[in-house]
Amino acid sequence: MEKPVQLKDGVYWVGAIDWNVREFHGYTTSRGSTYNAYLVKGEKTALVDTVKAEFFPEMLARIKSIMDPAEIDYLIVNHVEMDHSGAIPMFVEQAPNAQLIATDNGIKALERHYRQELPIRKVRTGDEIALGAKTLQFLETYMLHWPDSMFTYLKEDCILMPNDGFGQHYASYHRFDDEDSLETIMDEAAKYFGNILMPLAPLIPPLLKKVKNMGIPIEMIAPSHGIIWRSHPDKIIQAYFDWSTGVAEEHVLIIYDTMWQSTETMAKVISQGISQAGVENKLIHVRKNHRSDIMKEILSAKILAIGSPTINEGIFPTVAELLIYLKGLRPLKKKGVAFGSYGWGGEAIPAINDAMKGMGIEVIDPGLSVMYVPGDEDLQNCFQMGEKIAASL
Repeated sequence: MEKPVQLKDGVYWVGAIDWNVREFHGYTTSRGSTYNAYLVKGEKTALVDTVKAEFFPEMLARIKSIMDPAEIDYLIVNHVEMDHSGAIPMFVEQAPNAQLIATDNGIKALERHYRQELPIRKVRTGDEIALGAKTLQFLETYMLHWPDSMFTYLKEDCILMPNDGFGQHYASYHRFDDEDSLETIMDEAAKYFGNILMPLAPLIPPLLKKVKNMGIPIEMIAPSHGIIWRSHPDKIIQAYFDWSTGVAEEHVLIIYDTMWQSTETMAKVISQGISQAGVENKLIHVRKNHRSDIMKEILSAKILAIGSPTINEGIFPTVAELLIYLKGLRPLKKKGVAFGSYGWGGEAIPAINDAMKGMGIEVIDPGLSVMYVPGDEDLQNCFQMGEKIAASL
């Protein structure tokens, strides 16, 4: 078993590594994940968050290598979702004198999740707990991403412990961003944001401003999933600001599915028209890419070209499913266009347009339909649509 990892003097990572998780409520985790918990020792000791229930023995062994868990004074519950709080019932058996610390919404959520009497103290933004040489300060972060969520800040060491903020589903023997591939870490951070925090994006800039106004220097960000940011905390903070304000690249995604390759043929020629104009673009076949990976790509693109054949007077099921998922994530500042083939009705195109308008995507063209198999004139129209998409950037 990997040993605890020291972040600063008296501050330790004591979490768990989940090498084999491949799905997280509909989100693919091809690189696994971690459940990060942090032990902070002063004259008193606090554990910040726990782990998923099945990983409790792993966390407990790491704590025991440092101290007797019965001597822990506080358990900070930043978030009650059970990948972080699942070990609480077992923890309180090991640390019967520990007081739980949570927001008002956190207390309500703990009561509903665990249906047992727990010694809980409520905290609000700005409240502090003195551990002796260490001081914990709390910031309520309502709906980032649950009503109970909060950040914990370790004042003396300038460490922000934001639970699900700034995290990634990524399993590694390395604990810090300067020990691993920064490109991989940022890739997983973008996927995490795109699938979990995108619908809450409007709340993030005011929160970042609140943190700035509190005047707290941040030298390290220790999230509850993935790698700890000790060398590049400014990079992930800037990325969160960009992602949450709709900053995107001069880039087009062509997202489609196809029955007999007619819609796929259209997609490829549209791509040629975009490329001819010197604009970067990417084709994504919906059935060959998981929706959680597609969301990461959508996060950084300005224009979405969405293609579907018409089936049963509507959108092809895989494309319809993607649009429903995307609607729930509420993408910011995107433009879109629809295209596709049909046999007799062609209802998919107006349905896609309606779906895009319903989620706030600016529709830049009525769309392009082709009956059955595209001919030379149809392909020329597809190429011209690509040129028009490129020009709209």
